[in-house]
Amino acid sequence: MFEVDAVITWVDGADPLHRAKRERHLAQAQADVAAQARAPLHDNGTNPHRWVCSDELNFCVRSIANNAPWVRRIWIVTDDQTPVIERISPEFSARISIVDHREIFAGHEDALPTFNSLSIETMLWRIPGLAEHFLYFNDDVFLTAPVSPSDFFAADGPVLRGKWTDHKDLAACGASRDEASLLNHYNQINAAQMIGYTADHVFESAHVVHPMLRSVMAELFESFGAEFARNASFRFRDAGQFLPQSLHNHACLSDNNAAILDTRDYLHVAVGDTAQYSAEDVSGYLRGPARDAIKLLCVNDLPEVERSFPDARLWIEEAIGR
Repeated sequence: MFEVDAVITWVDGADPLHRAKRERHLAQAQADVAAQARAPLHDNGTNPHRWVCSDELNFCVRSIANNAPWVRRIWIVTDDQTPVIERISPEFSARISIVDHREIFAGHEDALPTFNSLSIETMLWRIPGLAEHFLYFNDDVFLTAPVSPSDFFAADGPVLRGKWTDHKDLAACGASRDEASLLNHYNQINAAQMIGYTADHVFESAHVVHPMLRSVMAELFESFGAEFARNASFRFRDAGQFLPQSLHNHACLSDNNAAILDTRDYLHVAVGDTAQYSAEDVSGYLRGPARDAIKLLCVNDLPEVERSFPDARLWIEEAIGR
């Protein structure tokens, strides 16, 4: 059986040093835009909610400890910060390593500091000692049932969650590139086109755990070195970037080295979706028959969810297991 690592990106945007650094570079980026008469920075890339820390990391790590104890090592990628991980056994805590951006951006230090998840994801595969097979987590993604490596990797490559999507009309509408909710779509279109897919045939990745192969990213880096360097150079998210895990997925699909899961075993509570749910809906998910089918949970913007559901943290705690 092959070894599998987990990689989690995390930042505490309320840290005074990080906030001051971010505000300084944001002001400089905005000044550069004005001086060069370029399009303004994208709202989705500069919204303060991107850097809010609401203890999701602890939920994420505990969900791995509870439901994927076979994970070899957890790498938490940060910007000169050290998270506090609580309620983890000493044995599991010993598997956690903190990785600074400087380590994965070696040779590309001019791109630092960065406040851009896409730029960071471009370099994640360069973690020294990272396993060939790894699972990439945003810190707001949790495991909610016992899983095995076969839930994420088949014989030839990753098991992908998502669907094929026609983005032809979206790609033709340049004005919509400024809409915050569509930024991720454009980033995935850009990734697909690099591999030779067209906008009407894009594999839209779900907001879940992303199984990845380090060797695939290394090969893509060799083929698209200039594009990788450019992608990593954006300090704030931009519609002109590609989504690195989507690039990886399309490359695997193109080589017939990926499997697409034909059932839905995840729940994604997106920003603005809370109006669709009632407390009974959430309680039913946690305790009803549909609960057994859900292995992955993503809760975007936990403070916003808590405004509608004050017990959200208790629900997440119950979902990930104790």
